[in-house]
Amino acid sequence: MVEGGAAKADKAECLECWQTTWKTPYIMRLALSAGIGGLLFGYDTGVISGAMLYIREDFEVVDRKTWLQETIVSMAVAGAIVGAAIGGWMNDKFGRKKAILVADVVFFVGAIVMAVAPFPSFIIVGRLIVGFGVGMASMTAPLYISEASPARIRGALVSTNGLLITGGQFLSYLINLAFTKTKLTWRLMLGVAGVPPLVQFVLMLSLPESPRWLYRRDKVDEARAILEKIYPADQVEDEMRLLHESVETEKAEEGAIGDGSIIAKVKGALSNQIVRRGLYAGIMVQVAQQFCGINTVMYYSPTIIQFAGYASNTTAMALSLVTSFLNAAGSVVSMVSVDRYGRRRLMLISMIGIITCLVVLAGVFFQSAHHAPPVDALESTHFGSNSTCSAYASAPDASSWNCMACLKQQCGFCANGDSEYLPGACLDLTKDVRSSCRSKHRVWFTEGCPSKIGFLAVVVMGLYIISYAPGMGTVPWVLNSEIYPLRYRGTGGGIAAVSNWISNLIVSQTFLTLVEALGAAGTFLLFAGFSFLGLIGIYFLVPETKGLQFEEVEELLRQGKNYKSSRGQREVSEQ
Repeated sequence: MVEGGAAKADKAECLECWQTTWKTPYIMRLALSAGIGGLLFGYDTGVISGAMLYIREDFEVVDRKTWLQETIVSMAVAGAIVGAAIGGWMNDKFGRKKAILVADVVFFVGAIVMAVAPFPSFIIVGRLIVGFGVGMASMTAPLYISEASPARIRGALVSTNGLLITGGQFLSYLINLAFTKTKLTWRLMLGVAGVPPLVQFVLMLSLPESPRWLYRRDKVDEARAILEKIYPADQVEDEMRLLHESVETEKAEEGAIGDGSIIAKVKGALSNQIVRRGLYAGIMVQVAQQFCGINTVMYYSPTIIQFAGYASNTTAMALSLVTSFLNAAGSVVSMVSVDRYGRRRLMLISMIGIITCLVVLAGVFFQSAHHAPPVDALESTHFGSNSTCSAYASAPDASSWNCMACLKQQCGFCANGDSEYLPGACLDLTKDVRSSCRSKHRVWFTEGCPSKIGFLAVVVMGLYIISYAPGMGTVPWVLNSEIYPLRYRGTGGGIAAVSNWISNLIVSQTFLTLVEALGAAGTFLLFAGFSFLGLIGIYFLVPETKGLQFEEVEELLRQGKNYKSSRGQREVSEQ
């Protein structure tokens, strides 16, 4: 998972979840209908990676300007930051159900704008609108599921939202691959994103509002009617009592903070030493999650595979399916291991694996660039002097150029017709020249160069995902759900989530620029350096919360100790 998280759910809870929903299908209907918001989130994350390959082919200005590619990708993240804030306000003001319905409409409109976009600027606007919807859905769907689920299986049901996020990413890669042979390619890829919100909108119309929100609005009878559909008749009164106590406690906590405004909550959180220590840990893991480079893989996976020497768009997207599948599988592994092995241990092991993979990946790209095929003068004039890359034609050291030197000058490399690894042509980066190269059954390279070891990059990317998904993929969200005192849990989690989104925006907006400046090898080495700093931060700032009650976690933070073992946890429990 990338910007969302699955609540912790052990195997026993998952089994009880299955038994309960089998007896009461209405519960699963609630969870899956709201969980489509997670599917929207995941689909939007993955679909742009494949669509971008064809957007670049249709718009030369996008192909030439990496900042424009980065803006198209990252604008959805920028929109999501605003959408999450709006979603939080709408949740409290108008209810969870209406917030989800609005998110569906916004997402649908954004998908249509992208699908019919005549210019790149329209795609950017569409991505921004879709981002609003993603932010609102990511904020609201888990909340709705949590409040409309029986307490004993709440974690497992909220986990369905996380699984649908990674499932949506995998689905987007499948759909991207299905549309590679069509004329409309990227328009269909982005336009299909309008189908899930349409389905969710229809399903949500027949579902109720959150019983908790209704109770807080003094609509007690409506809340009771919903609980009667979720719980057996002999449990409804107990649940009503618990709901009353919970809401009253929540109101009392809000009164203790002050006027209840966002500013007052943030000030109260920052002035509290326990919360500050929780924020050190919570923000650290959220920022580390993004700066280890995960969303460069999710947003730019086919492009990275092209860096490794796979020029075909179809091949690049087919290989990207592997990373998406491994990410989804890793989320399942995390669900069953986070309570067994602990949050801190999983993250430390995950970061060690991530750092190792990033260093190896940097080495593979360095070797690929160093052994890139040379540029041949005769080959470069084979397509006509007007087709030759102007930078190559005027370069005093043209005889020393290879494929990578050609690509760095914003030109294209047309591989040799006999073998990709023989000297090729350095040509202008235009549609006509690209078509001329391909018409002679040659391979056209614009992102990476032919490489005999490129397959290693794909293997290492798979290992990177295997290292990331079970640990840094989901555990930061689990940690942030339990490390803050109750009265500041929403505020602390919100601050940490915003740090995650902002870090996501920074990474996605700068990745291609970094590749231009440092090369693929230098960029992944930089991410390895960031990951090492994250590893140090996690080791010194993040406590182990496995097996501790919320009150015990609070006591751990009050003491300022960083217990790393179950022995340390027992000491807290015994005090």
